[in-house]
Amino acid sequence: MEATTSTPSKTNPGNFFEDFKLGQIIVHATPRTVSAGDVALYTALYGPRFAVQSSDAFARALGYPASPVDDLLAFHVVFGKTVPDISLNAIANLGYAECRFEHPVYPGDTLATVSEVIGLRENSNKETGTVYVRSTGRNQRGDVVLSYVRWVMVRKRDKAAICAETLVPKLTDRVEPAMLGAAVPRFLGHSYDLALAGSKHCWRDYSVGEKIDHVDGMTVEEAEHQMATRLYQNTAKVHFNQHTEAKGRFGKRIIYGGVVISLARALSFNGLGNAFHLAAINGGRHVAPLFAGDTVYAWSEVLEKSEIDGRDDVAALRTRLVAVKNRDARDCPLKTGSGEYVEGVILDLDCWLVLPR
Repeated sequence: MEATTSTPSKTNPGNFFEDFKLGQIIVHATPRTVSAGDVALYTALYGPRFAVQSSDAFARALGYPASPVDDLLAFHVVFGKTVPDISLNAIANLGYAECRFEHPVYPGDTLATVSEVIGLRENSNKETGTVYVRSTGRNQRGDVVLSYVRWVMVRKRDKAAICAETLVPKLTDRVEPAMLGAAVPRFLGHSYDLALAGSKHCWRDYSVGEKIDHVDGMTVEEAEHQMATRLYQNTAKVHFNQHTEAKGRFGKRIIYGGVVISLARALSFNGLGNAFHLAAINGGRHVAPLFAGDTVYAWSEVLEKSEIDGRDDVAALRTRLVAVKNRDARDCPLKTGSGEYVEGVILDLDCWLVLPR
């Protein structure tokens, strides 16, 4: 009988916690050219209605060469590139910080992503650890489209592996207002058509402390969340493989957290219809998982108002965008008196929005 020899696997098992090193630079594979088809599918999946991202004519009146793609579509494409290297073996994506949208993306632009490992912390169970990365997405000209920090809990390959490096990076509480608005062309105030935009409420009409129930709800179907995640070439196993997830802690597939963010952002149009640009994400937390068949509602609180240096056409609102599942948001649910999130809260996102003044 002829002897057989084994060869190293050519498939990618993904990185485990002990594979990451502080300062490591990861160039992610598969640059992605964003097309009008991607924009159409994104609209079909979430239903965003912001006029700047919907109409070339509306956008050109404000100084854009054409309608830019939704800020979160750009975010998810940049994010999706990182998944095979950062979070293929993740248990959970834990949070975001210092996310800045610095350059608009248009159909035909090609996006590529590079990440740097900026923090590592092994968990006490010795089975997992938290990896902190700063990811930067650039277009084909090298312009920074967006950059952000995220931290993710990743499995260890070997529980006995020694992970000596520990560093939890210090992150800022918020992006400074002076750093906002770089992706918005300068336009005269009268060029912004409130009737066509679908809302009469501009920056001056909002007050700090104001809470807005976005009223509408969207139920997520199994096929929809998987199509959305594939759109971004996100390969995380927990979103697709029911054969293995049936044996996991939830017994079913988890919906990609970016789906929740996009749904909440689309729902926020009803109450924040002129907040056409998501300029920054100061921080965010996926509080609880979402599953197919769940219904998402959202509400916002105005945390801060700020002028943008040198701009008399637009200004910024800092808002807390909260998504809940299987309960409406009329009472703006968030936390209990003891500081714990109430049942049903699934997303807590602190972000800067740009509106006409």
